[in-house]
Amino acid sequence: MTDAPRALTVTEAMALAKRTLEGFSLRVMGEVSELTDRSGYKAVYFTLCDPSAVMSCLMWRDAYTDAGVPLREGLMVEVTGTLTVYPPKGRMQFQVRGLQAAGEGVLRLKVAALARRLEGEGLMRPERRRRLPEFPDRIGLVTSPRGKAVHDVLRTLSRRFPAAEVALASVQVEGAGAPAAIVEGLRAAAASGVDVIVLARGGGSYEDLMPFNDESVARAIAGSPVPVVTGVGHEPDTTIADMVADLRASTPTAAAEAVSPACDEVEARLVTLQRLLGRGLLHAARTAARRVAVLRSHAVFRDPRAITATAAQRVDAAAAALPRGLRRTSREGDERVRLAAQGLRLGGRRALERAGETVASRAARLDDLSPLGILARGYAVCYAADGTVVRDAQAMGVADRVCVRVHRGEADCRVEAVRLEGDTP
Repeated sequence: MTDAPRALTVTEAMALAKRTLEGFSLRVMGEVSELTDRSGYKAVYFTLCDPSAVMSCLMWRDAYTDAGVPLREGLMVEVTGTLTVYPPKGRMQFQVRGLQAAGEGVLRLKVAALARRLEGEGLMRPERRRRLPEFPDRIGLVTSPRGKAVHDVLRTLSRRFPAAEVALASVQVEGAGAPAAIVEGLRAAAASGVDVIVLARGGGSYEDLMPFNDESVARAIAGSPVPVVTGVGHEPDTTIADMVADLRASTPTAAAEAVSPACDEVEARLVTLQRLLGRGLLHAARTAARRVAVLRSHAVFRDPRAITATAAQRVDAAAAALPRGLRRTSREGDERVRLAAQGLRLGGRRALERAGETVASRAARLDDLSPLGILARGYAVCYAADGTVVRDAQAMGVADRVCVRVHRGEADCRVEAVRLEGDTP
């Protein structure tokens, strides 16, 4: 008789299950729930689920960091790995080795990356957003001509502010060609001379709203010459178009309300302004009346001469002082003239004396230098027939006519003989 197989211990059974399960590599897709990602943990723990089942998962920290996909509850992911058993708890779990976003999760990651890039460029800065016109004359509406959004916006604008003109740009808001159509609609609305633009569409899935997460649409909104208000989807939906718009409204109806003042609100404001204006005019009139009363009580209105009284007294005082001033000025002028004449006489005599001394000194010097003085001492000057002074005996010949000038007079002479210096007489 053959012996029955030995019963396994619990430890042996769990080890066998662990070895068996880890021999199969699986790829699983599901929605993340019950995420536990705590600092200091060696692994990230989460649950993947679908409508019929759940599966506990773990992923070691280094593999999770390398994957580059931040997990969050509700994210659709695709994981690869193996089923395994945790013997101390007797619990089966899926050990994740590879992780990537799936379906809508991929789209959300792309949108998040684009949002971070545009934010880095400053397109989402609060200070870049412009104020909306308080009473727009012309409102641009960029949306699909079909659907609930266009009717909601037009109905709201007609009810709240019928005075505004609406310029409708009918565009495609879903599908591959929607981003280009929206960009063209924004350009056409701005070119038509509107004061503000409403970009709207009704609700839909995340994929349906993707045209409003397109980079070209975001840049067209940021570059619009007039403010842009977005009303895309429902309250929870937020797109990149909302992030770069001058104002994000939760719904198309809310966007219409944001750009249009309500008639009853305008009427209430006008009543308030009318009341404030009346109060202001009454206050101004009362203030002016008080000023008139103060001016009326002034002395000048009781006696006009009060204005000229002080000036008239000054004229009288000046007239009385004028003769005294003239006499004093005349006496002082006579004294200054007498002193000036005396100084002029003294100065004239001193100037004449100095001039006479100078003339005498220069005359004596001229007399010393005069040739006549030399002639007076017995010298003579001999002139040739042409009037030049004869300085050398060789310049004369026998029988030449010369003129001899002495101190007193001159004599015409004829040369009898010429003797040079050194010749014997």
